[in-house]
Amino acid sequence: MEEKKFKILVVEDDADMMEQMDMYLTSRGYDVIKAYTQKEAEEIIDRESFDGAVLDLMLENPDSGFILSHKIKKSFPERPVIIITSVTKETGIYFDKENDNNNWIKADVFLQKELRFEQVDAELKKRLVK
Repeated sequence: MEEKKFKILVVEDDADMMEQMDMYLTSRGYDVIKAYTQKEAEEIIDRESFDGAVLDLMLENPDSGFILSHKIKKSFPERPVIIITSVTKETGIYFDKENDNNNWIKADVFLQKELRFEQVDAELKKRLVK
C-alpha cells in the first residue's frame, strides 16, 4: 500500500527561500504548490486542493500571512497552517498561538526565519492526517 503524498501550498516572496523550501519538501515526499504573492495564493486557495500550507507572514502587505491563514482556516479548519516570519528578529514583536487570548491568529504554529527546513517537516507531520 502506497503512503499518501501530501500536497503543501508554500507562499514565499523570496525566490531563494522558495527554491530551498521546495527542494527540501519535495525530497521529503511532499508535492509543493508554489505562490509568490498573496494574490497568487488566494487564487490557488480558491481553485486547488491541498493538505496544508506554509506561509510567509510579510508579502505585499505586512499581514498577508495572517490574511491567507484566516482564509484557509475559515474554509478548511482542519488543514494545518504554518507561518514563517523574521518579524520577531527584526522588530522584537513575538507571535505565539498559545498566548493568543483573542484568537485572532489562525495559524497552527509560527516558526522564525533562519529556520531549519526539518522544523517545517516535523510540524507538518504532527498535524497532517494520514
